[in-house]
Amino acid sequence: MLDSRRPLKGPAPAVRAEGRAAPGRLARLAGLCGPAFVVSVAYIDPGNFATNMAGGAQYGTMLLWVIALANVLAMFVQALSAKLGIATGRNLPELCRDHLPRRVSLPLWVQAELVAAATDLAEFIGGAIALNLLFGVPLLPAAAITAVVSSLLLMLAPRGRRRFEATVAAMLGVVLAGFAYQVLLSGSLSGVAGGFVPRLAGTDSLLLATGIVGATVMPHVVYLHSALTQHQGAPGGPPDEMGRGQVRSEDVRREAVRASRMDIAVALGAAGLVNMAMLTVAAVTFGGGDPGSLQAIHAGLGQVLGPGAAVAFALALLASGLASSSVGTYAGQVIMAGFLRRRVPLLARRLVTIIPAMAVLAAGVDPTRALVLSQVALSFGIPFALVPLVAFTGSRKLMGDLVNRRLTTVAGVAVAAVISALNGFLLVDVFTG
Repeated sequence: MLDSRRPLKGPAPAVRAEGRAAPGRLARLAGLCGPAFVVSVAYIDPGNFATNMAGGAQYGTMLLWVIALANVLAMFVQALSAKLGIATGRNLPELCRDHLPRRVSLPLWVQAELVAAATDLAEFIGGAIALNLLFGVPLLPAAAITAVVSSLLLMLAPRGRRRFEATVAAMLGVVLAGFAYQVLLSGSLSGVAGGFVPRLAGTDSLLLATGIVGATVMPHVVYLHSALTQHQGAPGGPPDEMGRGQVRSEDVRREAVRASRMDIAVALGAAGLVNMAMLTVAAVTFGGGDPGSLQAIHAGLGQVLGPGAAVAFALALLASGLASSSVGTYAGQVIMAGFLRRRVPLLARRLVTIIPAMAVLAAGVDPTRALVLSQVALSFGIPFALVPLVAFTGSRKLMGDLVNRRLTTVAGVAVAAVISALNGFLLVDVFTG
């Protein structure tokens, strides 16, 4: 007599699997979405607050087209990064380590770590300023509070990656809601449409436009996005002897690439709207004069649009600082693990990365100025991330049928060259005055 308590052997699992309803295509695609929302917070970090608000204050809505262009470039770069992870099952730092000479990969690792440190500096300072504006907390303890709260977010990653992605997406929603509220309070939006007509007004506006485009593509999330998608091309099952998952079917990989494009369009589209809202609010509130600091922007919003707008600005800045600092530390972990095959606990890394921010604040450096300088430091790392990304995605040996088309590779080279040149122009201006 068959013992019903014993598990069935043989083909029974396959029978049960056949009896289970297969998820629809939209459900499968939705299940692959999320990584771009983690990446998108880098495009609305505290440095973007300062740059976009300054652009709107000085030139009104004239530079909206620059933000739109920068957002398109960012979508293109992130699409390449996501595709690289899906096609190869490896992330960009791992590929740099495996396919570049050691004398090249080690300096790449050093500059990538410096980029991650500069990122954390900006995010900690932004969160500290927000807590100071909201509750009057002095900047030094406010930075420590930011580190503690963002560390709690890091506890969700990578084991609770879905929860981490959902939490970061919710914070993106807070920032979007905050600026949507400010746009509503600002009233008339006449002239916004004209801001999408490409034009400049002299060298100063060119410099500011360069800063907006150059600071948009953050190198640390170029590394991170490939890591967040590198398991999406595998059909499941146990890993092989190298721990890289089963052989990938073309259908699975192509579906994952389609999902990543949808993910990027929604997440970075939302980030682009936030940036445009920042500039528009500043144009209405400060038209003709640069407020000079985030604290002054907060005060000006309160005077012109009311205390509700000032609170919404500070809450958005706090959400941005917390989310982007968590993502920056997570990216640093991916960078170290990929280039060196070494891991340190995320919370331990957080304790190390807060030191520069605490030192800057303790030294009495103007926090807004420190934010700007951190963006300059980030610009150094952009070509070191983009050049390998374009080279690897253009390699049929690595990418298989998902290799870039010739036109995509040409566009990638052009984007890397333009962004690198713009950042070079920005650096020359900063250091020559």
